[in-house]
Amino acid sequence: MPTDTEEEISTWGIYRGTNEPHGDIAKLPKSPPWRKKGVDKERSFVPTDEERDVVNTALYLRRPILITGEPGIGKSALAKSVAYELGLGRVLEWHITTKSILKDALYSYDAVARLHDSSLKKKTNIVSKRQKEENIGKYITLGVIGSAFSSATQRVVLIDEIDKSNIDLPNDLLHVLEENEFSIQELVRSTHSTHRVYTKDSSKVEIENGIVAVKFEEDGDNFPLIILTSNGEREFPPAFMRRCIHLRMQPRREIAQLKEIIQNHIVGIREEEMRGLEEIIEEFAAKDIESDYLAIDQLLNRVFMKLKNVDIQKDTLLYDAIWKSLSV
Repeated sequence: MPTDTEEEISTWGIYRGTNEPHGDIAKLPKSPPWRKKGVDKERSFVPTDEERDVVNTALYLRRPILITGEPGIGKSALAKSVAYELGLGRVLEWHITTKSILKDALYSYDAVARLHDSSLKKKTNIVSKRQKEENIGKYITLGVIGSAFSSATQRVVLIDEIDKSNIDLPNDLLHVLEENEFSIQELVRSTHSTHRVYTKDSSKVEIENGIVAVKFEEDGDNFPLIILTSNGEREFPPAFMRRCIHLRMQPRREIAQLKEIIQNHIVGIREEEMRGLEEIIEEFAAKDIESDYLAIDQLLNRVFMKLKNVDIQKDTLLYDAIWKSLSV
């Protein structure tokens, strides 16, 4: 006799685990809205008054924001929300690892490709030194900071998980942001004053005298909004903290706020469906932040499954898979 779980799977499961081919993949519902790229994802974030005020302060002062908080709390979502609302284009993202260095954010030079192209040209004709220098720009791609500094308009730069970096990177990075410029040595040494290089958006910009700098004009500037995120894996030196506007993001736990988040992520959800989710929302809101922390993503996952008539409480393993505490 089938167990309750097997009977449940037979009504909603796509994969049966029988090793017998079938066409049930056609029954798979559309993906959750927040799993798709596009406008709706950027519009779904609901900032608090403090978060809004910190962003405005950073915009006024041209200072980076250091955002700390639990994983999945919405640090990256805030950056995308600002870029969308202010029309600042796609967020320029740099995901930090222990191997990340400052130059990654400034520019890269593909010496191998240049050497390869030079070898091919030598086989066909003689290329002068002047011609080689004219072409050097096509082997250079600006990083997130370089692309933002060279942009005609302001951009949002997201430097994710800065606490994973080596010990020198944060201060090195903020030094560049204080100077508002940096040089590309391969172009500085060139006899030409102007070169066209690639940006992170795969477009091209002109660099004068090998210097990439923020444009300060009488009618404004293009200094980017820099958002640095940290999961709190380490503390930063006072010199670093002094140059940043600090924001400690707090978990969303108010019932009305959680309902607004769900409505923003699942556009068109009916009133009766929301009523059917109240028990889940209240359970999420009651979770202790310190010892039993859950992220908004986990709430949305459970809500989506509930709307597809899958109650994870009937299966302990499935409940733990979706509703597992992130607290260490």
